[in-house]
Amino acid sequence: QVQLVDSGGGLVQSGGSLRLSCAVSGIIFSIYPMGWYRQAPGKQRELVAYISPGGSRTEYSDSVKGRFTISGDDAKNTVYLQMNSLKPDDTAVYYCNVRYSWDQDYWSQGTQVTVSS
Repeated sequence: QVQLVDSGGGLVQSGGSLRLSCAVSGIIFSIYPMGWYRQAPGKQRELVAYISPGGSRTEYSDSVKGRFTISGDDAKNTVYLQMNSLKPDDTAVYYCNVRYSWDQDYWSQGTQVTVSS
């Protein structure tokens, strides 16, 4: 039974920071690729950050590169997204994802991030 529980969203002013967490259970955390996605009203869900199994490689969308950092803690089975220099365009529901297999993804419930101007 795989569960992903995210937290850390909230309301922040432009230029502020938030740290999202995603606690994963039911899988061996360190062998699966993981990512953070977001979906803003009227837009498609987009991948914003990716981390390879074991954390050796990370990738970011152009819109967040240099501002966001994805990381994992194997001991806690938790993936994080540190978000700095937040902009109103970052406002979205953020989801943690585990690519369990080619045809099976697991998703967190989503946490709302709202950035005011």
